Amino acid sequence: MSRVAVVTGGTRGIGSAVARRLKESGYAVAAVYQGNDAAASAFQHETGIGIYKWDVGNYDACEAGLRGVTKDFGGAVEILVNNAGITRDAMLHKMTPTQWQQVIETDLTSCFNMCRAVIEPMREGGFGRIVNISSINGQKGQAGQTNYAAAKAGVLGFTKALALETAAKGITVNAVAPGYTETEMVAEVPENVLAKIVAQIPVGRLGQADEIARVVQFLVSEEAGFITGATITANGGQYMA
Repeated sequence: MSRVAVVTGGTRGIGSAVARRLKESGYAVAAVYQGNDAAASAFQHETGIGIYKWDVGNYDACEAGLRGVTKDFGGAVEILVNNAGITRDAMLHKMTPTQWQQVIETDLTSCFNMCRAVIEPMREGGFGRIVNISSINGQKGQAGQTNYAAAKAGVLGFTKALALETAAKGITVNAVAPGYTETEMVAEVPENVLAKIVAQIPVGRLGQADEIARVVQFLVSEEAGFITGATITANGGQYMA
């Protein structure tokens, strides 16, 4: 039986590329989304990958949603990619508590919610692969993104701690920190600002979602069993940690 893989934020951008790669690798894939029904429906129609809608920032929704995935696929989730993320950019002196909380819940608390719901079956089964998608801005910071940078930096600490807890159980936990990648989120950056960003990337271009997906594809594989607690940067040389 194929291993069951769940990708959050899995119907667009990097998540979509990851879900497609994992399906190509033979996994039984469930893509979780929250907002855009039309995009999710189009993704499912094109790929044949099952879609599931819930708020990853809500613990009870994650528990219920993952129970549904397990029932539908006939097996426990063994691969988890925590990719869901949002931005609510503002300078701190103008940021609202809602802007702060929304990003923390979706980008960081979701990692706890999703991992907590799958970790016991992984421990019992003696196998698991968890990949958490962080960001270059969680490593270096970014003006106007105290909420996002804090959440994505928190993902890195969460990854290392959980890796230590689970290594002896056959479970690896790693993070990928993409740089600026050609997605809908980056497309919202003003053109003049984006040009300045690209000028700071040594390879001279934005990343492609599938380039990030290929990193994830390796980290969830059987061959990556000796890699845990790592942060893999994929940013075109823009920031070298």
